Amino acid sequence: MKGIPTIDCMMGLHEGGETEILRKWIEQGLLRDEESKGYVQPAEHLFKDSRDAIQRGAMLKDIIALMDEVGVEKGLVGVSVEDDHGPNLDIIEQHPDRFAGYVHLNPYFGMDHVRKLEKLVKNHKGIKAASCAAFEIQRPYNDKIYYPVYAKCVELDIPIIIYVGIPGPRIPGDCQNPMYLDEVCWFFPELKVVMRHGGMPWEALCISLMLKWPNLYYSTSAMVPKWIPKDIIYFANTRGKDKVMYAGYYPYIDFHTLKNGIEELPLRDHIWSKFLRENAIKVFKL
Repeated sequence: MKGIPTIDCMMGLHEGGETEILRKWIEQGLLRDEESKGYVQPAEHLFKDSRDAIQRGAMLKDIIALMDEVGVEKGLVGVSVEDDHGPNLDIIEQHPDRFAGYVHLNPYFGMDHVRKLEKLVKNHKGIKAASCAAFEIQRPYNDKIYYPVYAKCVELDIPIIIYVGIPGPRIPGDCQNPMYLDEVCWFFPELKVVMRHGGMPWEALCISLMLKWPNLYYSTSAMVPKWIPKDIIYFANTRGKDKVMYAGYYPYIDFHTLKNGIEELPLRDHIWSKFLRENAIKVFKL
């Protein structure tokens, strides 16, 4: 993109795990409306073409060809904490120049998931971060249940990616108010935190917190580029030049839609390389 080898901080590989995730959410009583229970993607009402994209599938060689076509050099893909030998791990190992991974875990399971995270990070050098979503356990990010995960991320020297803002799935979202990160960043000054999925309607709060805390960052995942908040673009152009990084949402948002929209953003010339590449390399140690 813009002639810059781009790092995409969130992309999928058609791994087919979405249906399993939705099944678990339904069993746990998180998803309750009948329409959502029939989805193949957690927020299908927001991403109308995602069902076709998932069901159509794609071979790995096709995904890499698409990445080449739009200028994405490397993508961060998710790995389940339970997956010691999953398909995404194999792909990360086989193509370290094209993919890196983050481990999605559930803090509710305490030290079990903490130990599994540590094992994955130590056994697979392509694993660069952990992630969790508050809406999955309906507890805010300053709850004690997260603290063992935060402490382990500090020990392993990896960032934690967290979901902020009203969630797309029809699940309550107050627990994802970014204000809860104020206490986390205070208690763990060494912890690198990357906010994901926009933070709306609290994007101004996201900016205030990033101005306050040096290790708090923002990625543009799950948004068609024209809907990235104007305040975030202004921040990226000014005091947040080292704080905001590109993340897409392939396959739920088509790579060409992402590329075309991103290249229309009113970013200053000297910001593009930071936004598309340098900030991600720094934060995730790519």
